[in-house]
Amino acid sequence: MAVAAAVAVAAVATAWFWWAVRPAVDGPIILISIDTLRADHLPTYGYTKVRTPAIDALSADGVVFERAYAHAPLTLPSHASIFTGRLPFEHGVRDNIGFNVKQGEAVLSGMLRRNGFSTGAVVSAYVLRKETGIDQGFDFYDSQFAPVSPEVPIAQVQRDGAQSLQVAERWISGLTSPQFFLFLHLYEPHKPYTPPARFAVYAPYDGEIAYADEIVGRLTAYLRARDLYESATILLLSDHGEGLGDHGELEHGLFIYEESIRIPLIVKLPGGREAGRRVGQPVQHVDLVPTLLDLVGAPDAAAVTGRSLRPLLEGRRSDEPHVGIYSESLYPRYHFGWSELYALTDERFRLIRAPRDELYDLQRDHGERTNVADDRPQARQAMRAALDRILTRARIDKPSAVSDEQREQLQALGYVGAQASVAPDVPGETLPDPKDKVQVLERYRRAVELAGERKFGDAVTLLQGILAENPAMADVWQQLGNLLMRLGRVDESVRAHRRFVELKPDNPGGLISVAAALLKMQKLDDAQAHAELAARVARKQDSKAQAGAYELLAKIALKRKDRTAAERYAVLAQEADPSLPMPIYVQGLIRHAEGRYAEALPYFEEALRQSTARTITMTELHFHTGDTLARLGRNAEAETQFRKEIDLFPQNLRARASLAMLLRSIGRDADADRAIVDLMRAAPTPEGLGLAEQLWRMFGESERAMAVRAAAQRLKATPAARP
Repeated sequence: MAVAAAVAVAAVATAWFWWAVRPAVDGPIILISIDTLRADHLPTYGYTKVRTPAIDALSADGVVFERAYAHAPLTLPSHASIFTGRLPFEHGVRDNIGFNVKQGEAVLSGMLRRNGFSTGAVVSAYVLRKETGIDQGFDFYDSQFAPVSPEVPIAQVQRDGAQSLQVAERWISGLTSPQFFLFLHLYEPHKPYTPPARFAVYAPYDGEIAYADEIVGRLTAYLRARDLYESATILLLSDHGEGLGDHGELEHGLFIYEESIRIPLIVKLPGGREAGRRVGQPVQHVDLVPTLLDLVGAPDAAAVTGRSLRPLLEGRRSDEPHVGIYSESLYPRYHFGWSELYALTDERFRLIRAPRDELYDLQRDHGERTNVADDRPQARQAMRAALDRILTRARIDKPSAVSDEQREQLQALGYVGAQASVAPDVPGETLPDPKDKVQVLERYRRAVELAGERKFGDAVTLLQGILAENPAMADVWQQLGNLLMRLGRVDESVRAHRRFVELKPDNPGGLISVAAALLKMQKLDDAQAHAELAARVARKQDSKAQAGAYELLAKIALKRKDRTAAERYAVLAQEADPSLPMPIYVQGLIRHAEGRYAEALPYFEEALRQSTARTITMTELHFHTGDTLARLGRNAEAETQFRKEIDLFPQNLRARASLAMLLRSIGRDADADRAIVDLMRAAPTPEGLGLAEQLWRMFGESERAMAVRAAAQRLKATPAARP
């Protein structure tokens, strides 16, 4: 009997083990990431000011995790954690800028592909472009965006989620097996909040949520139409939340309070298993990789930090003890020289490590309004000790470093005090506390908004006020330099960009900006020295920046009429960035400068064709194509190219002037007049007004020319009132 009992027990144990590890998923897996979506702005989590019928339906068919958290309030670090199952300091992606997912990193897409899944991704934001390395493991990765000027902040380079869905549906339609993994990323409701007019009844942020919900509904309808919905495993989540002013921050990136790191997480299992279940235990981004691997029957395929949520999904008790959830924000340190923030969240409390620690009782104080660090010393000490143990592995990663040789070269260019604004070994406790600086950040973000509205003068005034009080804010100096350049205040732009270089000598972009301004001032030797150093600084860290430096060196060589050097730098630019058609463009520029327009045109047209896959477009390519077409008498085509250049680069005065002259030459006087008025509106600067005066005189409009001249003189006489 004893033997029989033992055999029976063994049989039960074997049966249980097989059940526990057997694949629970053999159909499609779809991961929907809705960027910047706060959990508490969904009806699924109790919100009442917006309707989201598609997400509500998915919640009814799935399991809702009521307390899911991100590890960083930024898009790229969060998605790196989602796909690697590792914390930011483990995978090394600590910010949206200056970091990439390391080649060869074990990622979810690659693990699923090795388990027989076709893998595809469609993303809606440039921050997740394939060059960041987030595309590893995907058979298909679409990150195509409409061309934009390099002046557009990368956070604003996006495409409509409905367009991304169309790409995803086309990819699915071409598959022959239902065993596929799709990652669909939607950028609604990321700022700027511009929902379709049909959602105007809601607040703008909520309106974008409603639009994202509509796209989710289209996806689920598509899956139903192809008989894929029932067998699909669908995960809907966000990378992080949005401040909306709860602690003074309107957007995200700075703080790691509940509104910024609590995310929605809904998991629909095949056949609607466990539908309607709600899980109250805290879970995290790094849990997703082990969960999905567990569900497909490959639980040991990767070394990850998280735990499988399969027991919680299936209503079973997890054998793994709950550990605190780690979150970080290095954005204030990297961009503004303020202290970084770290947090540990458990089932009741959140500790935020800062120059002044914060402890919140999340059970009693969901909004984190009352800091109980002094009232709960034991809880504070225990959580601080646990967080400090984690942080022994979490060194401050630098995006790059400047060698001693490069530092000497910087000093030779006059950057005697050049040093990083905050060295990696400077303790965060010695830096300004972000909660004391949040209003400074919001003023900076307002200035960026004003610049986007083309209110450059107001933006410059606001930035100058910030820097008068906070001179170590590197990003503000860079933004100021960019705006001054767009206003034609080139000398001031150089000074601002030089301050940025002093604070961020490891950032090649600052050196490139100084070089571009010096080129505009015809200071070719200084421009070349800065561009050469930028190329060296960028060599091991940023191929795009290196390409930009070589592109600038090619233009400097053309100014010197050094054809050989221009061709050499053009080749180096394309080697650094294969999507940059610089060699063929330079051939066109050489022939254009020599007046060989018929020979130049094919080179420009080929450069346009080769650049169609680029998001960040080339400066003046459309202008030179238009100018060449105009000189060949192909006026309608020339007008199209001039207008494309102006759309991408509104401050390109040569393109605006050329358009006005073209329109006048073909008898469209009223259109030419409007083009000059548009030029003055785009550039109400001495340079812009001077060019408008020349055009009016050229067209025989002496009274208009005199009026513009008088306006320019008034502008010069009152520099304080300059835009």
